[in-house]
Amino acid sequence: MSLRRRISYVAAATTAVAIVLAALVCYWVVRNQLRGQVDDALRAQATAVERVGARALDQQLPGIPPNMGGPAQYFQVVTADNQREGDFNLPIDAQVRDVAAGNQVTYLKDVQVGASHLRELIMPVQVTVGLQSETGAVQLARPLNGIDHVLSRLRVILFLLCAGGVALAAVLGRLAARQVLAPLAEVAQTAEHISETEDLTSRIHVHADDEVGQLARRFNAMIERLQGSREELDDSVRAQRQLVADASHELRTPITSLRTNIEVLLAGGRLSDDDRRRLLADVVEQSEELSALIGDLIELARGDLPHDMVEDIRLDRIVEESISRARRDHPEVAFEASLQPVTVEGVPERLGRAVNNLLDNAARHSPPHAVVEVTVNADGLRVRDHGSGVDEADLPYVFDRFYRGKNSRGRQGSGLGLAIVRQVAVQLGGSVDVSNAPDGGAIFSLRVPTVDADESQQDVRLWAGERRAPV
Repeated sequence: MSLRRRISYVAAATTAVAIVLAALVCYWVVRNQLRGQVDDALRAQATAVERVGARALDQQLPGIPPNMGGPAQYFQVVTADNQREGDFNLPIDAQVRDVAAGNQVTYLKDVQVGASHLRELIMPVQVTVGLQSETGAVQLARPLNGIDHVLSRLRVILFLLCAGGVALAAVLGRLAARQVLAPLAEVAQTAEHISETEDLTSRIHVHADDEVGQLARRFNAMIERLQGSREELDDSVRAQRQLVADASHELRTPITSLRTNIEVLLAGGRLSDDDRRRLLADVVEQSEELSALIGDLIELARGDLPHDMVEDIRLDRIVEESISRARRDHPEVAFEASLQPVTVEGVPERLGRAVNNLLDNAARHSPPHAVVEVTVNADGLRVRDHGSGVDEADLPYVFDRFYRGKNSRGRQGSGLGLAIVRQVAVQLGGSVDVSNAPDGGAIFSLRVPTVDADESQQDVRLWAGERRAPV
């Protein structure tokens, strides 16, 4: 059974219960009101009888005036020996005889005399028989046929009202259910459309700020997050495919060259010792180049690391250790450092790899005995060399994977170092850019969110693995 039909049935049933209860209350009130008027008239007559005795039956008794539609009253006097006197033969039962004998008090009841339905009041009274006075009973009665007719018509009217009200409630409930469930139907249609077409751009129109409207907003928010996740996944898949394609192309050259040299060495032949040493040196150099390329590919393929690996680290100390390593690897280049104590949030190994790549890139593009200026401050890391700079046409593509600029061709490298720097910067919530200095050389700026180390209240872990308090 559909939700719309269930709501219609519930609305009709609820309305039916309310209407039936209202009809029963109305019928009970009207019935008690009409019968109460008859009972009041009978009690008024009984009061007159108690005040003046049985003689009051020959007088005009109080009751409903004829001009108000009051029915004619009937009376009958019954003695203890079942003698009766009156203008109407009312039935005498055991209760009447008990009252006449003085064993019961006044009471009211309904009696049926032929086709007449009467309301009867029975009360004890002193009756004079001859010269003696004895206890008897007076039966006062008023017809209820008119009231029964009114109540009968009222029952028909209330029944028709209940039936019409239930039918109207069912119709209105169905219309209301259609109106209320229209947004839910839109949700279902949108979900079905997304399921069939995988189109995550569909959204639900929010009609009102109610529970259904909140459901629509949350559904839209869920679809939006799902669309964002889908786009990120598609971008990641495309990036991985592009990485595999680029890696296949870049690996082909060193592997082919390495294989050729090895085949020449295995073939033997008339190779001089100098040629053999030259080939072996080429094999070693190509192996190192291949190892560096594979390492860079692995670093790029790692992507985002789990959040639990992120921690507070000292950028100035990581740069200091990277400078020490760069001085050992590039003794022909002088490194001048200006390091302010700052803290960043990230993964120490990846941040250190990015800093090493920037320093190696600056050293490779610097002439002998040149100076590389390294600065760490609240803005992040700045590395400036005094080489030939970056060609203006290459500036937008420097951080692309496997891109080798005009000034980089002919130099050893995989073309992945600066791509790793950009990836690390994005993971840290920062950015990296390059520009040419006015007096020559290139300036690489790694901007990441930092805080002064003196303000940090937490211990930070050094890149080397040693844990110390911030300084």
